[in-house]
Amino acid sequence: MPSYRTAPRSRPGPRRRSLLAGAAGVASAALLAGCSDSADSAADERPSAARRLRAAAAKDSRELLRQYDAVLAAHPSLDKRLGPLRGEVKRHAEAFEKSTDDASPSPAASGTAAGSPPKAPSPSVAPDPDAAVRDLAKAERELADRRGRTLLDAPAEEGRLLASVAAAGAAHAYLLTETENDK
Repeated sequence: MPSYRTAPRSRPGPRRRSLLAGAAGVASAALLAGCSDSADSAADERPSAARRLRAAAAKDSRELLRQYDAVLAAHPSLDKRLGPLRGEVKRHAEAFEKSTDDASPSPAASGTAAGSPPKAPSPSVAPDPDAAVRDLAKAERELADRRGRTLLDAPAEEGRLLASVAAAGAAHAYLLTETENDK
């Protein structure tokens, strides 16, 4: 027996601290990118680029929201676990739909004001609740990764929002998989 203490064995997989540190890194990168905003000839294109970015991000959030709704419709017993995360995804979509220019609302916001947008077919949901949650975690992770790559070229304000929502999506993916690992 060794005369020194050995560290206890830890569970495999990412640790909360490493995930939070990674999310903080993404947010820091976005803030740095936003702070280095320079006056260039593309300044006239920024409002339309920002509007397009927000519209695409809102569409992605609405699609993720549809996935949450489909899982909750197929597995109502998951409402207590998924309800708060779904609410956050809905708030993310609403944040992206806010117009950067008060005179012209974003395409997603104007589509909902005139009437209900056309419905796309519901996403397929795994018959097993655990598999459905894993699919949601995968969707959250993929969207967070895509947003992390997009924010590098985003205008300052949109970059900060994108970084924040990407970090939240990574946290959602972690929470969805962490609960499964605790079983």
